[in-house]
Amino acid sequence: MPVLKFRVYWEEDESVYRDIAIKPNQSFLSFHEAILKSYEFDAKHKATFYRSNDNWQRGREIILEKDDQPRKADPLLMVDTVIAAAVKDPNQKFIYVYDFAKNWTFMVELIGVSKDESIKIQYPACVRKEGLAPSQYGTKGLIGDKLVEMEEKYDLNREGLSGEDGFGEEGEESTESSEDEGGTEEAGSEENYF
Repeated sequence: MPVLKFRVYWEEDESVYRDIAIKPNQSFLSFHEAILKSYEFDAKHKATFYRSNDNWQRGREIILEKDDQPRKADPLLMVDTVIAAAVKDPNQKFIYVYDFAKNWTFMVELIGVSKDESIKIQYPACVRKEGLAPSQYGTKGLIGDKLVEMEEKYDLNREGLSGEDGFGEEGEESTESSEDEGGTEEAGSEENYF
């Protein structure tokens, strides 16, 4: 059986993407779950796919669960719709939206079709990851640890700083504090590089 390979870009940064391999007879529900797993998101929120064209316009909707939203065309259900039923073009595109409150949007594009499936892979599968996935609810552990280090490094309650609470006089500026601020910015930007 052939295998379809889709590239799932995060809308905010196209250098962040995941390649998902899926069989044409698998459902959009399986595709939805594979995308969430590849981006390390939970499955607590609603989601939808839109068929799209080369201009990324939203077409027919494929929804996770039935709702009462008015639409021009009745939406399909992810669980009932196989991938092959919605792929009409060798460069087929979809828009995937997850968590309507946060509006996580991903651009999905068919980038390849292989003739045979691999017996070593359980489909659908993430076969390539590029870029650091966005954090669904805030900072991730690694970044969080760096923030903790920064708080300790620049703790205003350390000895040697003016003022009882670590604050100087209002409007107080000097050449030294400007240089210190510049140094702080450089140190902060160095910590962001991996």
